[in-house]
Amino acid sequence: MSFGISSEPRAGQFLTGLRDDASLLRQIFFSILHHHHPKLATKVGVIYALSQAWCTNESESELNLLVDYITALQPEERILVASSFSHMLNLHNLTEEVNSSQIGRAVRLGEMDSPTRDTNHSFLKLTTVNGLTPQQVYDALCNQTVELVLTAHPTQALRASLLKKYAVVRRELDTHSKQGGYEQIETRAAIEAAVQAAWRTDEIRRSKPTPQDEMRSGLSYFSTVIFDVVPAFHRRIDTALAKMGQPLLPLDKALFKFGSWMGGDRDGNPNVTAETTRDVVVLARLEAVNSYFRQVENLMFDLSIWRCSSEMKELAERIAAAESREAARVAEERKKRNYADFWAPIPSTEPFRVVLSHMRDRLYNTRQVLHQCLIHPNMSVRGALEEGGAYLDIEDMARPLQLMYDSLISTHDESVANARLLDLLRQIRTFGLSLMGLDIRQESTRHTEVVDAITTYLGLGSYASWDEAKRLKFLTDELQGKRPLMPPGMDMNPDVKEVVATFRMLSELPHDSLGAYIISMAKTASDVLAVVLLQRETGVRPALRVVPLFETLEDLNNAPDTMTTLFSNDWYRSHINGLHECMIGYSDSGKDAGRLAAAWALYETQEKLVSVAAKWGIRLVLFHGRGGTVGRGGGPTHMAIRSQPSGTINGHLRVTVQGEIIEQQLGEKEVCFRTLDLYTSAVLEAALDPPPAPRQEWRDLMTVLAADSCEMYRSVVYQTPEFYEYFMQSTAASELGRLNIGSRPSSRKQGGIETLRAIPWIFAWTQQRLHLPVWLGIGEALEKAIDKGHQPVLEDMYANWPFFTSTLDLVEMVLAKADARLSAFYESTLVDKDLAPLGARLRSLLAKTKEKILTVVHKNALLDGNTPSQMSIPNLKEKIWLRNPYVAPLNILQALSLKGLRKFRELGQSGVEYNPADPEIIDLLSRDPHKKGEGAQHPFVSAMDDCLMITIKGIAAGMQNTG
Repeated sequence: MSFGISSEPRAGQFLTGLRDDASLLRQIFFSILHHHHPKLATKVGVIYALSQAWCTNESESELNLLVDYITALQPEERILVASSFSHMLNLHNLTEEVNSSQIGRAVRLGEMDSPTRDTNHSFLKLTTVNGLTPQQVYDALCNQTVELVLTAHPTQALRASLLKKYAVVRRELDTHSKQGGYEQIETRAAIEAAVQAAWRTDEIRRSKPTPQDEMRSGLSYFSTVIFDVVPAFHRRIDTALAKMGQPLLPLDKALFKFGSWMGGDRDGNPNVTAETTRDVVVLARLEAVNSYFRQVENLMFDLSIWRCSSEMKELAERIAAAESREAARVAEERKKRNYADFWAPIPSTEPFRVVLSHMRDRLYNTRQVLHQCLIHPNMSVRGALEEGGAYLDIEDMARPLQLMYDSLISTHDESVANARLLDLLRQIRTFGLSLMGLDIRQESTRHTEVVDAITTYLGLGSYASWDEAKRLKFLTDELQGKRPLMPPGMDMNPDVKEVVATFRMLSELPHDSLGAYIISMAKTASDVLAVVLLQRETGVRPALRVVPLFETLEDLNNAPDTMTTLFSNDWYRSHINGLHECMIGYSDSGKDAGRLAAAWALYETQEKLVSVAAKWGIRLVLFHGRGGTVGRGGGPTHMAIRSQPSGTINGHLRVTVQGEIIEQQLGEKEVCFRTLDLYTSAVLEAALDPPPAPRQEWRDLMTVLAADSCEMYRSVVYQTPEFYEYFMQSTAASELGRLNIGSRPSSRKQGGIETLRAIPWIFAWTQQRLHLPVWLGIGEALEKAIDKGHQPVLEDMYANWPFFTSTLDLVEMVLAKADARLSAFYESTLVDKDLAPLGARLRSLLAKTKEKILTVVHKNALLDGNTPSQMSIPNLKEKIWLRNPYVAPLNILQALSLKGLRKFRELGQSGVEYNPADPEIIDLLSRDPHKKGEGAQHPFVSAMDDCLMITIKGIAAGMQNTG
C-alpha cells in the first residue's frame, strides 16, 4: 500500500498513488463505519457501487436505480449516508494533498522535475531564454513584494475542529509511506483514531461564528504554518540566488506581507463594530508576541557565544547596567510572577544572551499589556503599549538583532548568523508586531451619511443631495483648511455613530496594525475624499491610505474617470505623495455582467488605471479582490498573474485569499511553501518578461465578445421574469444562510438577484451542478463570432494571448465539473412544471457553450490534454472523474432533503409521519440544542435539515470550492 515518490517517477504515478491512498483511507473509514453501523455500511457500499456504475455508463437506467435506492432510505439513514460520503470526499482530498506535497518535496530535493512553474524555473528561464543577467533578476526580486490578504468571506464550509482532525490524518498519512513494521502499524492506528474522531464529530456549525472567531481561525494558520514557512522559503530563494552568483536578499527585505479583513470588513456585516476591530488587533499582536517570544527563547540556547563586536559588547553592558540598577524591583516583580526560578540572570560574559534576555522580558511585558487591553475594553491600545514599556515599533526589535547579525559576521561566525537569527530577522520584516495589517472596509454610502449629518447639523445643507462638483469643492476646501469640522456633542443616528466610533477607534490603535481603508461600491472621487476628511476629523494619525473598490461593470468602466478627477486635485495629489492603491472586484462584476464581460472589463480597467496614474507621475498598486471560484476570479495562481495586462503588476501584487482557499493554499507547510513559490515566480516574470500587448484585432473582437456575452447573460438573469423563481426553487440558495460558515449575512438587503451577494450566488449554482454564472453568455458570444468568420482569430487569440487562454481554460475546467443530468434531477424534484422550459433552455445553453469552447480550443472532449493554465492541477480530468461517484449521491440527497423540507412546510406536521425508534438516531437528531425541549422541531425536519447541511458541505468538498 505504498504511495511514496520514487526518484524516477513514471507517467501516471500521481494517480496510481492516489488510488492506493484513497483505498487505504477508504478501508479505514469503512471499518469504522461498519463497527458503528454495520447495516448502514452495507448500504453505503451499495450506493457507491451504483453511483460508480452510473458515472461510468452514464445511462438513465443506472441513474434511476441510484435515485430509487437513495429515496427508499429512512430520514435518519439519509443523515448518516450523507455524512459518510462527505467524510469520504474530505479523506479523498487529503489523499490528493499528501500526494501533491510529496511531489513538491521531491521537486525541492531535485528528485523530479517540477510539473508546474517555480522560482528556480523562472530564474533559469529569465537568464537563459530571456537573456537577463543574474544581477537584473536579483534587483527585480529585491524590489518586489506580494501581500496576501486573508478575508472573512464565508466560504469555508468545514468546522475548525474537523480541519484539525483532518490535519492529523494528512500528517500521519504522509509519514505512513516512509515507515515499515511496528512504526507503520502505529501510524495507521493514529490515522484510525483521527478518522474516527472526525466521524463522531458534529460536522454542522450550530451557531454563527463571530468576527473574533473568524480572526482566531485565521491566526491559527500563522502559528501552525505560515510563521515557520516564510523563513524557510527565504532560505530557498537565497540558495537559488547563490547558484547564480548573487548575495543573500537584503536583511530588511520581505518578499511577502500579510493582511486581513477579519474583524475589519464591516461592509454589510452589522456584527463588525468598533469594539470588534479593537479586539482582533489585540489578538493579532498577541499572536505575534507569542511567536517572537518562542523564537527569542530558542535563540538564547543558540547564542551562548562570548566573542562579539565592540558595538555588541557596548549594548550588552548598557543593558546589564540598567538592569542592575533596577535589580531589586525586578527581582521582586519576578517573584510575584513566579518565573525567577527558571529565568536565572545572564552572566555578562554572554553578551548575546544578555540582549536576548532583555528582549524576552520586554516581550513578556508586551504580552501582559495586551492581555490587560483585552480585559479592559475602554483602554487605549496604543496608549497602554506606550506607557507599559512594551514593544510598539518593530524597529526596537530589529535593531539589536541586526547588531547581533553584524557582530557574528565580523567575527567570521557566518554559519551561526545565517541560521536561526537570520530566520527571526526575516520573520520580523515579514510580520512586524501586527502579524498582518488589518484593512478596514465600509460601503461608500455610509460615509456619505456621516458627512451629510455634519453639514445638516451645521446648517450648511444636505451633503447627500449635492451634485459631485459641489461635494468635491466642499471636501477640498475643508481639507485645505485648518478648522475642525465635526462639532462635539453632535446628534447622530446609530448608523452614523458606529461609523464615527470606528474612525475614533482607529486613532487609538497602533498604526502598524492597520492596513488600508477600503471603500466598497466606490463610484466617485468624493467617496475617497470623504474618508480622508473623516480620518482627519477623528484624529487618525498617520492617516490610513484610502483605497476605492470598483466592483460593478459600470463602476469599472467609470474608474479611470474617477481617478483622473482625484489625481487632478492638487491637494490630494500632494497628500498621496506619488503612490496610490485601487482595488478591483471580481465577484460583483461577474455577478453583474457574466464572467467573460467582467474579465474583459477588469483587463481594460487595469490598463487604463495604470495609464492614468502614469500621466500624473503616480505609481499605482492594484489590489485584486479575487474569490476562490472561477465565477469570482479564482483560478491557478501562476496563470492568473501571468495573464494580467502588461505593466499592471510592476513588482507589487496585493490579492485576497478567501474562505476555503486559505486552507488550500496555506493550510499545510509543503503546500504553503509551494504557494509562496508560485506567487514569487509569477510576479517576477510579470516584471521581467511581461506578456506582449494584444493585437488590435484581438481587442476589437474581445470587445464584441464581451458585449454579446453580457447582453445574453443579463437577458437571462435580470430580464427573464421567471428566472429568480427558478433559481430559488432549483437550488439551496434560501438555505445557505443557515450554514453558519461566516458572520456576514448572505444578502445586503431583501430583494432579488440584485441584492444577493456574489458568494451565495455562485455557491448555490455550484451545489446544483449547473455552474451557470461561470459560462452563461459565452457560448452565444463565441457562436456569433464563429458565424461571422472569426474562428481563425479566436484560435489565434487562444494560442497566443495568455488572458484569453486562461479565460477559456478556466471556463473549460468548470464545464467539466458541471453535470446537466444532475441539474435536471434537481429541477424534476423541486421546480414547478411551468418553469421547466427555462431549465431546458439553460441546459441547452450549457451544451452549446461546451461545443463552442471545444471548437475554439480544438479538443474532442473537455480537459483532453491539459493546457498550460490547467497544468497546475495535474491529471485534472481523472481527478474530477474519481470524485464524481462520491458527489452524485450527495446531490441526490440534497434535492430530496429540500423537497422533504418544502413539503413539510406546505403540509405541516399532519402531512408527515416519522417516529425514529433507534436510541442512537434519536440522539443524532438532537445534537442541536435548539431542536430539543419545548418548541423543538419535528424529528423529520431535524433529519432533513441536518442531511441538507451535510450535503452542502460534502458537495463543496467534492467541487473543492463553495463560493
